[in-house]
Order: sequence, then C-alpha cells, then structure tokens
Amino acid sequence: MVDEAAIGEKFRALAGELNERHRRLWAASEVRAAGRGGVAATARATGLAVDTIRKGIAELESGERLAEGRVRRPGGGRKPLTEVDPTLLEDLERLVDAESRGDPGSVLRWTSKSVRHLAAGFGAAVCAGPTADA
Repeated sequence: MVDEAAIGEKFRALAGELNERHRRLWAASEVRAAGRGGVAATARATGLAVDTIRKGIAELESGERLAEGRVRRPGGGRKPLTEVDPTLLEDLERLVDAESRGDPGSVLRWTSKSVRHLAAGFGAAVCAGPTADA
C-alpha cells in the first residue's frame, strides 16, 4: 500500500524549491520507492500529471545530466520570430523608417509610432499578404 499522505506532505514541503525538472525527478524517485501503483499514487498526492511523472522516470533512468544552470535540454522553446517569419525585420524597418529618429548608421534608433500603431501596421501588412514585387 502506497502512503499518498506522506508523498503529498513531502511534495508540499519541497514544491517551492523545485524547478520543473527537479519536480519530475523527485516524483520519479517517489514512484521507484513506492513500487507498484506508485505512478497513480504520486499523481494523486502531488497533482502532477501522469505523463509528467513518466517523463521524470524516463529522465531518471536515462541518467542524462544537463549543463549547470539548465532546466531543459538545448533546442526547446519557441523559435525566434525572425526564423518563423523571415520578412519580419524588413517589415518592421519599413513601418518605422519614416518616423525614426537618431543616427541612421547606429543600431539604436527611436520611433515616434506607438506600439498600437505598429501593431496596426503589421495587421494591415499581414492582411494584405505578399506584394506583387515580392
């Protein structure tokens, strides 16, 4: 019989100190200690998803170590917007060019357009689609 109350108590004591990877690994170690039925019991006691716990088990069994200070493996997360939309920088330059201030040779420039006006300009450019000369 798995002691869910003890698992839940330990989790609540540590939860504020654990990042997402540490939570998964801790839950996986609890499952190992609990034996049969440990995944379901740990999920009920902690509120973690079964898939999250199973991912922790796989990480624990793989023995993979991450570089110091990392929580996720490299390559995760969103792609840069310029990779998703290669024309983004050109479109932004076109929107602010007439309203920009500062040294044209410098990377640092200012615009008098508000974020709302820039967003509206992007909305119009996105709705218009590619131009005939593109």
